[in-house]
Amino acid sequence: MITTRLAAAEETEELNPLIPHTAEIIIGLVFFALLFLLIWKIVVPMFEKAYADRTAAIEGGIEEAQAAQKEAKEALDKYTEQLAGARSEAAAIREEAKEQGAQIIAELRAQAQAEAERITSTAHAQVEAERSQVLAQLKGEVGSMATQLAGRIVGEALDDDARQKRTVERFIAELEESAN
Repeated sequence: MITTRLAAAEETEELNPLIPHTAEIIIGLVFFALLFLLIWKIVVPMFEKAYADRTAAIEGGIEEAQAAQKEAKEALDKYTEQLAGARSEAAAIREEAKEQGAQIIAELRAQAQAEAERITSTAHAQVEAERSQVLAQLKGEVGSMATQLAGRIVGEALDDDARQKRTVERFIAELEESAN
């Protein structure tokens, strides 16, 4: 019975579908090793290369981004500097315009003052000329009236021009002395 059982066990071992044959195990190990070597020699370097390329692209992108950020910062600094320069230039222009405006106003005031003085002096001269003319006319009229009056009072005619002139001048001199 033991022999039968051993024989039955040997037959069951050979007939067990879950346990593969030794040749199948060896062929499977050889194919696995070949497949492993094939993957190790061909596929892994491709993955390594793709990984390296991706790493280089990412690092290059980071470097490009840093360079672009640096350029943007430089451009911003330059723009800020130009803006500050433009502001100071605008302030200088405003100050210059204020100074020019004040100078123009001062010049216009001086011109207006000079024109007013010229008009005033012209008016004074004209008034003085008219006064002198009126005074001369008055002297002539007063002299002629004084001569007529004196002729009536004295009772003789003072028709002589030289005598008339002397009398008028003496009369006007007396009037001026009494006025002073």
